[in-house]
Amino acid sequence: MHLTALPCAPVPGRLTEGPVWHAGRGDLLWVDITAGLVHRAPLVARDDDSGLPDLGDRATVSLDRPVGAVAPCVSGGLLAAAGTSFLRIDEAGVATEFAAPAVPDDGTPRRFNDAKCDPSGRLLAGTMAYDATPGAGTLHRLDPDGSVTTVLSPVTISNGLGWSPDGRLLYYADSPTHRVDVFDHDPVTGALSCRRPFADTSPAGLPDGLAVDTEGRVWVAVWGAGQVRAYTPDGALHAVVTVPASQVSSCAFAGPDLDLLIITTASDGLTAAQLAAEPHAGRIFICRPGATGLPVPPFADDPAQLPGSSTTSYDPRGSA
Repeated sequence: MHLTALPCAPVPGRLTEGPVWHAGRGDLLWVDITAGLVHRAPLVARDDDSGLPDLGDRATVSLDRPVGAVAPCVSGGLLAAAGTSFLRIDEAGVATEFAAPAVPDDGTPRRFNDAKCDPSGRLLAGTMAYDATPGAGTLHRLDPDGSVTTVLSPVTISNGLGWSPDGRLLYYADSPTHRVDVFDHDPVTGALSCRRPFADTSPAGLPDGLAVDTEGRVWVAVWGAGQVRAYTPDGALHAVVTVPASQVSSCAFAGPDLDLLIITTASDGLTAAQLAAEPHAGRIFICRPGATGLPVPPFADDPAQLPGSSTTSYDPRGSA
């Protein structure tokens, strides 16, 4: 199956990444990593016959450091993986330090890259060196109590987190390997085991961010290829979404029915000639892929709002 994505209205960013649907507010969140910006915008009607919505006016929080990803919090506000710290961003846009992993004192500057919450509301967030030094990154897990655990090391460019519909598999990409791997994931403890190859994106490009649909298919942004590729649970190619920008950085399901695929791209590092050939580089794109995404788990900073609590029935589509 071949699909084409359309550009959205917000102006291009430099390293646009980390799209996530905020169900509680009914809008889209995304980041511009190196600019340290967290954006949000609602879905609005598009003035054409495509049948697709657009993104409306955006609101922005500017941080004092690069920001790899954000996640809604059960208690309200956002959690950001920024620099080498985890920040809480309140409804007024004020950021405060929440926690931080131990970072090697080896003179290599690092920052957080991709991050997402597992089905139990723990945040997995990976680091990388600014210059992509091989093996300088680590995948960390942030628990609701603020404790940070190393779950995978070393990695180079930590990317592409997503869980199977039953929460028992984690899909993960260390981008320079050209491969998406899959782990067994313990939903209770968050432990990972039995790492094995899932899909190879070479020679087209590098696997970046990804999303999983309700049928267990894995939608992978392929940096350098101008594509999002969808793979069936057994690793077979299912669909290709063409994007008119080569540096496709991530994707996420969005909208009230989670039936829209939002795709981020980047202009970072492109030459003047490449930018002239790719005028939409850095924009957000949208398509309707004939699949439905999984609800986005928020960070579980209020355990009383999570599954199994005696005080509430938790609905990820309406939380945070």
